[in-house]
Amino acid sequence: QEAAKKTGEIVAVLQDLQGPKIRIGEFGVPFIELNIGDTFTVTTDPIVGDRKRVSTTYANLTNDVHTGDIILLDDGKLRLKVCEVREKDVKCETIVGGTLSSNKGMNLPGVAVSAPSFTAKDLGDLEFGLNHDVDYIALSFVRTAEDIRSLRKVIVERIEKGRFLPIIAKIEKPQAVSNIDAIIAEADGIMVARGDLGVELPPEDVPMLQKKIIAKCNLVGKPVIIATQMLESMINSPTPTRAEANDVANGVVDGADAVMLSGETSVGKFPLEAVQIMDRIIKKVESEQLGPGRVFDSYPVGVQSRLDALARSACVLAEQVNAAAIVTVTHSGETARVVSRYRPHPRIIAITDRVKILRRLNLIWGIRGTVIEDLSDDSDQAVQRIKELLINSGMVMRGEYIVMLAGQPFFARGSTNFIEVEKVM
Repeated sequence: QEAAKKTGEIVAVLQDLQGPKIRIGEFGVPFIELNIGDTFTVTTDPIVGDRKRVSTTYANLTNDVHTGDIILLDDGKLRLKVCEVREKDVKCETIVGGTLSSNKGMNLPGVAVSAPSFTAKDLGDLEFGLNHDVDYIALSFVRTAEDIRSLRKVIVERIEKGRFLPIIAKIEKPQAVSNIDAIIAEADGIMVARGDLGVELPPEDVPMLQKKIIAKCNLVGKPVIIATQMLESMINSPTPTRAEANDVANGVVDGADAVMLSGETSVGKFPLEAVQIMDRIIKKVESEQLGPGRVFDSYPVGVQSRLDALARSACVLAEQVNAAAIVTVTHSGETARVVSRYRPHPRIIAITDRVKILRRLNLIWGIRGTVIEDLSDDSDQAVQRIKELLINSGMVMRGEYIVMLAGQPFFARGSTNFIEVEKVM
């Protein structure tokens, strides 16, 4: 937020809650080696680990796993098979060995983990985020739509009436995939978090799952983020692999609203270069890809809301008159978001009276905008002021056409009720 003020940029902040991340504890040595066939015990006792056993942060482990279950360590690099479950110990056979060090992650594929998605640590982190006015909150290890409802209830209890904090559901558990339609309906956006998802599911399943989840989100107009290992090699290299460039490009082609960098910018040696290269890939793909009517056929006319119908009509009209932009006047951002659902070729410009809405709209595909705190009730004066602002900001040029989608009174919630074509003079 401080950097945004210094640069004058409008930047959204998404806070990622850790959730019930299960880890092993500390070893008394820097690392151990496990070989195939070795017996290794995971215990809920707070011990210092050694060559034979290690503790875990997950107190319910012995209640949740059963003989024959698989335990994955260090993002799936090591694989254990449960042989025996005792009161506090889970005795395992090493199926895939390797080097193991302290505090590595532990995954339980196929196990119904009883830990809640929202933890005591998350509550403290959430309160920090609310106090610092974050724009989105991401919930980790979502399994059902009820996880979203529970978090929303906690948020509502802690913010003043009228405030709203959108929730992004991170899809990283097989159970979430099974409940994906209900989760999409309940959440305000989706993140396909391919790290943990790729550990708990076969790697060959993840690419098509990504495409299907994006398509489902596109269909209902929910923003979708693709995350994890997009430019992973740039943690240590100034350039990505060609496979990574293709991965980013595929996210764009599939219809994602955003692609996310993680380790590349948090611990990588080339954070700025990673952002610049990802930006270039996105712009190149979009310049080749966009065309009239690309998404329209995906939306059955019979299930549209009034705002959907207006947004669709604005997109069709903009294509037919070769408009440079579709301009939405919006208090909540909803009008611009619904227009974005149709992926129109003309750019989408959001005019809003709240900078917070402009920040949130940064996540949504294709939207740029500006803030006007008040507009005249006289529609002719208001439209002229908007056109002058667009010219002065360089968003449109004199002589270009725009399609305006707005309502009166301006900036009243739910007032969108007219479309008009304007020539910018």
